[in-house]
Amino acid sequence: MPRFLTKTLALAALCGLSALVLAAGGGLLDRSYRPLAGKTPVHLGKTYGGQVLLVVNTASKCGFTPQFEALETMHARYKPRGFAVLGFPSGDFMGQEYADEKQIQEFCTLTYGVKFPMFQKVHVSGKEATPFYKALADTTGEAPKWNFHKYLIGRDGKVVASFGSRTKPDAPEVIAAIEAALRKPAPK
Repeated sequence: MPRFLTKTLALAALCGLSALVLAAGGGLLDRSYRPLAGKTPVHLGKTYGGQVLLVVNTASKCGFTPQFEALETMHARYKPRGFAVLGFPSGDFMGQEYADEKQIQEFCTLTYGVKFPMFQKVHVSGKEATPFYKALADTTGEAPKWNFHKYLIGRDGKVVASFGSRTKPDAPEVIAAIEAALRKPAPK
């Protein structure tokens, strides 16, 4: 009986600690990344908390690269309602991203007019995946299998949906999921 009580108390303490971490701002967006070719990290939770986010691993030299155009259109269309596209360049899949972040930034801006937030080049898959992408994969059970995988995060900071690379950003199912997430109020 004492062993059972000890385990129960330990479990209760762990649950309480987890609740405190979440209440203190822990969670999926409790991470910082540098803007593309920038120096000062941006805390995702403080900057984008309460917004609906479409997180996308991007690549400049991929067959899906033209999705940048639809991503930018959606960002501009829904931004006034509390929506943002967050791009994370990655060369994880056949090295289809430039090594230099300034080259990535120039390509995205000049070729596709990208104005949505783009962050530092990261690993999104495998053992080297960043903690953010590991958490996205753990939460959804789905790691990116290629460039332009999309995770939709609701105003509460939780993943609402995951869309593979072949699903275009402006596909009806993506638009419906974004609009449903935008109708929900931000947590207080």
